[in-house]
Amino acid sequence: MAIEIKLPTVLRAHADGQSSVTVEGETVGAIFSDLVERFPGLRTNLLAADGGLHKFVNVYLNDDDIRYLEQLNTAVTNGDEITILPAVAGGA
Repeated sequence: MAIEIKLPTVLRAHADGQSSVTVEGETVGAIFSDLVERFPGLRTNLLAADGGLHKFVNVYLNDDDIRYLEQLNTAVTNGDEITILPAVAGGA
């Protein structure tokens, strides 16, 4: 099934400048697999070395944080939207 992924500005350079892309998959993990196959530069920004979700990225399915769902095993349906937000840290 086709799912739209919204990409933040910082990741767009790795996706040919696109603000959103449509990818295929039945779960968030399958969606990410399709996404990083098409845009390999996104892999290290989204996935940890063990294949899990990178700890410095937040992923929302519609308005729900997938960390509180089934993480990469979270099922998706037609019309869902995935939003990726890199974590921001800082301070003085």
